Amino acid sequence: GFRAAVDPVLLAAATPMVMGRILDVGTGVGTAALCYAARVPGAQVTGLELQPDLADLARANIDANDLRDRVAVVTGDLLAPPATITIEPFDHVMANPPYMPSSRGGAPDNPLRAISMVEGEADLAAWVDFCVSRVKPKGSVTFVHRADRLDDLIVALRAQNAGGSIIFPLWPGKGRPAKRILVQARRDVRTPLRLAPGLVLHNDDGGYTQAAMDVLRGGDALRL
Repeated sequence: GFRAAVDPVLLAAATPMVMGRILDVGTGVGTAALCYAARVPGAQVTGLELQPDLADLARANIDANDLRDRVAVVTGDLLAPPATITIEPFDHVMANPPYMPSSRGGAPDNPLRAISMVEGEADLAAWVDFCVSRVKPKGSVTFVHRADRLDDLIVALRAQNAGGSIIFPLWPGKGRPAKRILVQARRDVRTPLRLAPGLVLHNDDGGYTQAAMDVLRGGDALRL
């Protein structure tokens, strides 16, 4: 069956602690939403998910973790968002968009995975537009994405007047190029971009580093 990857766990760890309203766009089975709620007990987290089957799995996961009072999932499309998502802005927005542009091809055979991994009608610019539009002024948005899409992500953020960007590489090992990045920016902020040291995920033997385990198993925050 479906298995949660480490990317949404790291996304939740990089999202600032806010005792307010958090939106998780493309919540999937609720991994980032649940991790955030576990780390920040005072937060109210809403997940938006396009695929009904994944949204149902997320709700089952919420029930299994007894977090119904603080985590909810709404089924809907960011290109035509439900009213419950648009009525009031959020304190923070986090997102794990599809990594592959539709032009690149190579979509998985499984349709659920294909929609999650390959952009559809909503491309990366649309994801960024929506996420920035749903956060309060000066509020922050955090994305996890492929390192080779960094230029697209930064251009899209600047187009929405989101600045003060922090780029946090996720190094697969010492001396190896980053394949994933965390990028955080703030709405209506113009401070310069900053490149953070990032996190090394794996030791030479392939196991997780202690710093990575502190996040993945210990629930520690990532300090961007």
